[in-house]
Amino acid sequence: MKGVYSLILLTISNLFMTFAWYGHLHLFKKMAWFAKLGLVGVILVSWGLALFEYVFQVPANRLGFEENGGPFSLFQLKVIQEVISLAVFTLCAVFVFKTDKLGWNHLVGFGLLVAAVYVIFKKW
Repeated sequence: MKGVYSLILLTISNLFMTFAWYGHLHLFKKMAWFAKLGLVGVILVSWGLALFEYVFQVPANRLGFEENGGPFSLFQLKVIQEVISLAVFTLCAVFVFKTDKLGWNHLVGFGLLVAAVYVIFKKW
C-alpha cells in the first residue's frame, strides 16, 4: 500500500505544482485581483502554492522509498514523478487551462516516457 499512497500523494503534489508554475500564465489572469499583481506578487502566490506541493511530495517520496519500507528505488521514484508530472500537466493544459490541443507528437512522447519507466523498472 505504501506504493499506492506514494503515487496518490505524488499526483496531488503535481497538481499544486502545475498551478504554481503555470496557473499564472493563463488561468489566474482571469481573476481581477491576480491580474493586478506585479511579478513579486505572482512569485509569492506561486510559492504559496508550491508549499503545498512539498507538503505532499516529501511524504510521497518517504513512503515510496525502498529504504523506508516502500517499493521504489530513487531512480524509480524520480521517473514515476516525471511521468505523473507530465500526465497532470497535460490534463490541466487541455481541460483546465484550455490553451493547447493534444497532438500525435505528444502521444508519441508519452509512449517514450512509458518506455523509460519500463527500462528503469526492468531488472537487467
